[in-house]
Amino acid sequence: MERTIDISLFNVKAKAYIELLKLKLTLAVVFSGVFGYCLAVNQVNWLNVLILTTASICITGAANIINQIIEKDSDKVMKRTAVRPLPTGRVTVHEAAIFAFILFTVSCFLYVEFFNIRAAALAVLSLLLYGFVYTPLKRKGQIAVFVGALPGAFPPMIGWVAATNQFGWAPGILFAIQFFWQFPHFWAIGWLAFEEYKKAGIQMMPGNGKTTETACRIMIYTLFLIPVGWLPFLLGVTGINSAFVAMIGGILFLAQTFHLMKTCTDRAALQMMFGSLLYLPTVQIVYLLDKV
Repeated sequence: MERTIDISLFNVKAKAYIELLKLKLTLAVVFSGVFGYCLAVNQVNWLNVLILTTASICITGAANIINQIIEKDSDKVMKRTAVRPLPTGRVTVHEAAIFAFILFTVSCFLYVEFFNIRAAALAVLSLLLYGFVYTPLKRKGQIAVFVGALPGAFPPMIGWVAATNQFGWAPGILFAIQFFWQFPHFWAIGWLAFEEYKKAGIQMMPGNGKTTETACRIMIYTLFLIPVGWLPFLLGVTGINSAFVAMIGGILFLAQTFHLMKTCTDRAALQMMFGSLLYLPTVQIVYLLDKV
């Protein structure tokens, strides 16, 4: 009986630690990082991909845990976050901090040992910006989204630099695509959770409410994706076929923002959010298939 209770408690604790990682978000970050790596190399080393995946999970998980530690109190007042491990007490702040430190240490070791200092430095900078700059700024105003878009756009750049140990135009363009993509993506989420965020004192939209003006601002940032999507082709990294696919994807994504401007409904924002989730991996996969 005692052993059954121990196993049950262990399972609950283990599940809580896994939840701290925010696996859906983390795996999306990992995918972008692996995309950047694979686009940079002539021949994919699958062992390196596995190591990069592990390092990315660790550094992203550590950043997510720091975010949750800082936002523990505000998470309690929002329905969608109140069930997280820290607000529910399934994991203490001390336990979460230790877990984050272990993940951070493992990640730094893997980046330095198997890749290079530059990739490690970018990963650490990403964690610092997300955990200690973006997270506190969320309660200060809309500037948080702009700051948060920086670490959010680092993964493909980190993957490229991990593969080549070089900065340059190519990783910068990968950064730019993911940077501009984040605004309509997170603002669509901010639209859907506007009341919840407002209750927690968080401002995640470029306006004062669910208005046409707010939707117009979202549209303007989405517009950047169309010309930026051509840059990998113009730089000679990918072929023209992927440039056309990226352009079509950008136009369809832009059309969703016009629909939001016209209707200003949660349904239109939800469709836009799903559109953003489809756009980025589709474009990245097409770039990989069409790389020069």
